Amino acid sequence: MAAPRKYPLELRDRVVRMYRTSDPRPQIKRLAVDLGAHPEALRGWIRQAEADAGERDDRLTTDERAELATLRMENA
Repeated sequence: MAAPRKYPLELRDRVVRMYRTSDPRPQIKRLAVDLGAHPEALRGWIRQAEADAGERDDRLTTDERAELATLRMENA
């Protein structure tokens, strides 16, 4: 059973959308304070969204993570 989420998915989507559509890009720390979330949580959400969009090569995409988890369960 997965742990409950600290932040709702709607907040995550809204934060990522706000960050990516803003010009100039806001400071993550200031955005976190304004929205009442931890800055490192926001940073991780933004990095994951960039990986999913193909803008980063240093992280697995969400689909790749899901596939990896499935393969690990099959191997176990």
